[in-house]
Amino acid sequence: MVIQVRRTGGFAGIERFSEVDTSGRTDASQWHALADQAVADGRDTPPIGVPDGFTYQLTVDGRTVYCADPRLTDAQRQLISLVLKEGS
Repeated sequence: MVIQVRRTGGFAGIERFSEVDTSGRTDASQWHALADQAVADGRDTPPIGVPDGFTYQLTVDGRTVYCADPRLTDAQRQLISLVLKEGS
């Protein structure tokens, strides 16, 4: 499973992109469960965010959904944090 996160917005408006490929990871099943929940909670179109807030595009195996601060679910917040931290 390939998980991609694109973050845009914020005070400086700097875009950040990161991805994780779970193939061969010992914790792949945990990533899959988290990604499935985060995508299920997402929107098909970009939401209207708040001034200086972040907007996220989550793509999991080719399916893209959108979410934005401050209305992230726990699964979305956790997945975004992990991908931005561990991804390339």
